[in-house]
Order: sequence, then C-alpha cells, then structure tokens
Amino acid sequence: MTTELFEAVIVGAGFAGIGAAIQLKRLGIEDFVILEREDDLGGTWYVNHYPGLAVDVPTTTYSYYFEPNPNWSRMFSPGEEIKQYADTVAAKYDVPRHIRYNTTVDGARWDEDISAWHIDVRGEQPITARYLITATGFLSQPHTPDIPGIDTFEGRIVHTTQWDADYDPAGERIAVIGTGATAVQLIPELAKTAADLTVFQRTAIWVVPKIDFRFGPLAKKTFARFPWTQRLLRWLTDSIYEVMVSVGVRHYGMFRGRFNIAASDLSKIHRFLVIRDKELRRRLTPDYDFGCKRPTFSNGYYQAFTRSNVHLQDAGIARIENDGIVGNDGIKVGIDTLVLATGFDLWEANFPAIEVIGREGRNLGKWWRETRFQSYQGVSVPYFPNFLSLAGPYAFLGLNFFNTMEYQMQLMDRLFSEMKRRNATTFEVTEEANAEFLDRMTELLGESVFTVGNCASANSYYFSPNGDPALLRPTSTETAIREAMNFPLSDYRLS
Repeated sequence: MTTELFEAVIVGAGFAGIGAAIQLKRLGIEDFVILEREDDLGGTWYVNHYPGLAVDVPTTTYSYYFEPNPNWSRMFSPGEEIKQYADTVAAKYDVPRHIRYNTTVDGARWDEDISAWHIDVRGEQPITARYLITATGFLSQPHTPDIPGIDTFEGRIVHTTQWDADYDPAGERIAVIGTGATAVQLIPELAKTAADLTVFQRTAIWVVPKIDFRFGPLAKKTFARFPWTQRLLRWLTDSIYEVMVSVGVRHYGMFRGRFNIAASDLSKIHRFLVIRDKELRRRLTPDYDFGCKRPTFSNGYYQAFTRSNVHLQDAGIARIENDGIVGNDGIKVGIDTLVLATGFDLWEANFPAIEVIGREGRNLGKWWRETRFQSYQGVSVPYFPNFLSLAGPYAFLGLNFFNTMEYQMQLMDRLFSEMKRRNATTFEVTEEANAEFLDRMTELLGESVFTVGNCASANSYYFSPNGDPALLRPTSTETAIREAMNFPLSDYRLS
C-alpha cells in the first residue's frame, strides 16, 4: 500500500489544531496535513450547537491574543460566533487548504528505523510524517452513561454533542441527565417550551450570576479603530480570571479558601434571591468546595427550577424503561425525549484520543495508566520523539484554553527554531526533565483546592482515575509563557 509523506501531521482542526498550523507556517513549514474526523473545522464549537450554547468566559479573553475580534456581539458570545471566529482566523492564515475532513485517525506508531511516524487512517492509505501533533482537545469524546435499560428506551435520545437542529421541545416531556456546564446553559432553554422537564442531578453545581452585556455599534467601531481599547478590556478580563484561578484554585491553602467561601456565598445569595423553596435550595447546593469542579455562570439556571413545569430529581437513577426513567426512590417519570448532558470521556477516551506507540513499543495510554498521567510542559513525553500532545496532562491553564494554546505555540517556536539552527530532525524530552516537571507540578498542587480542599464528592473531571488533579497546570499564564520561551534546551535531546 502506498504511503503518503508529510513533514507534519496535525490530528484535529479545532482551535488547538488551527493554532498549531499557524505556528508551523510561521516557522516556514508548509508541508503538513490536518486530519479532522468531522466535515468542518472548529472542533467542539462545530460539533456543539444545542440551544443556549455560549462561551463561559468573556470572549475578549476567549480568543487568540494575536487575533482580536472587534465584532463580538456581547461579553459572553453565543456558540455560532465562536465558530465564525474559527472560520475567519483559519481563512486568514490559509489553514483550510491543509485540512482533510471526514478523516478518522486510528493510531500512530514511531518507526525508529526511519525516525518518522506512521499514522493509520481509517479506510485510507497510511501516512508517514516526521512530526506528529495531536490537537484533539480536552472535550472531544462524548460520554454515554451506562444506565440499565437505556437501550430499551423507545423515545428520542439525544446527546448534547449531537443535537438535532430540527428537534422542537415544545409540548414534550423531557428528561435531562446531568447538571454540568452544558446542562446549565441548555436547561433554561428547554424549560421555556417543554410540557414537563425533569432534571436528573447526580452532583449539584456552583452557579454564580453572569455579568453579561451587549457590545453596541459604538463599542465595535472603537475596538476596530483603536485595537488597544480591546486589548485593555482583554487585560482586565484576563487579570480577573487569573486572580480567580490563582487565589481560588492554585493557592487555596495559602488563602485558607477565603475566596472560595466568598464565591460560594455569592452562589448561595443568588439561589436565595431566585428560589424561595428552602428544600429545593438545599438540594441544589453542592457539598464540596467551590472550585473543585468547573464553576458555572448563569442568570437563568436557578430561575428554571422555579417554573411549574421543571422538576429536580436527585434520588439517583435505578433504570430506564421503554417509556420513562425509574429513580432509586421507585418513582417513575414518563418521558418522550431523553437528553444526555453527560459530558465527555475525558480520561478514558481522550488521554490519548488515539493509540500512540512510541520508542521500544511503549503504548502512551497504557504507560500513563500504569504510572501517572504526565507530560513535560503539558506537551512532550519521554520515549515519544517528534510528538507534541496539545491537550496533555498538566497542560490546561484554568478557565481559558486560548492561554494554553498561546504558551504551546511559544514552545513550538523555541523548539523547532532550535532544531533548524542545529540542523536536527528529531527531538525527544529527557526522562530527567519530565520527572522534574512532574515533581514540580505535584508540589505546586500541594496547596491547591484539589489537594487541601473538600473535593471528595465533586465528581470532577479535573481528577485522573488515579486521583491526581492532572488536567490543570498549577502556574500562572505569565509563568507558562515565560517557561515556553526560555525552557532549557538541554531538556530535549536533539539529533
């Protein structure tokens, strides 16, 4: 079978893949292909289009720093605007010509004889590339809960990542399983027209008011004519979120959780002002510390539960029958449509999203699970030459994926520029550098809310299956970018 040859292969055409492509182009590398399983770019912002979809951090912050967008409609822009932003940025940098859509990567294996990656593409000829970059994101593999009887349900089942645009919830009896960030956005929209909406809650979520407002024509003109004004607003929103993550998550122990207590009090006040039923407020109150799982901003979630057609079920699910759901309390709820707002298989299916086999036959997923989830600077792993995972353990900087992407692009610039200077063709992080980075991350997490706080009942995806909060990088954005620009070149073996 004929094998195609490329300098680099990028897996995934979301914002990480687009960013990696832009950085390769800046480095003068044009011989690359992006393999995308969907039929369009944008990643999660293409796949998700459920009612109420919006970014949950300010869009002034949720964008590439080098590509501000003066045309956002509001502070927390809806999903279609984020998708349009992805299209616009990709087109500006001529990224789409490198993308192959409807292409699923099954796995990749390092060939030590030729110092290159063999990439297996489902139903197509394999590809060989010098460099492999996985940009599959943190939230790319939908999770379907293993509930007894779910296969027997005769009504409509829809996962929020596969929303049917033609589906009309008006007059329907609907059950939503899940109360995470997606459900917080979706439930208020379904509540408006559903005949009956039952929300099945396993874990309550902290919800605080969203300070949202529109950007009028004058603001947009000002942003376009004087870009520094939008940079200033971004600096403000970046700074606010940086302080929130620093004080409430990374340095929880240092501040004795005072910020978290204040934030949870704000959520309690929000619930009290909206919900007059004391028992309902109690059931919607989390029993873990604010920050243990991703907090959510909404002005409509608690309001939805005050409607007569909306009900909270927190007794747990015993089974699903052909026409409804039976709770652990024995009460059956008849439904027409089952909505799964059950999130993603973050650790089991996404770390890594494809099978990756490195030097000496080391299987990345197997190695991570047998040891610990780990990656140097959140991107590199020993025994995996010429490989960058842009959604690796200890990569995510908190509330904003774009800040993560920015420092990873800086690391790519430093690494590939040095390789070009030395006329090298292969890089691999040393085991010593990786171990030192893992030890430092573990130490820094020692005073985080995940280690010191009360997170036992949070069911948070921040924690890996072995109990490490290995998703987040416990440093500031400034520190991450500085390290990406100045890491010791001796941390990599270049040959």
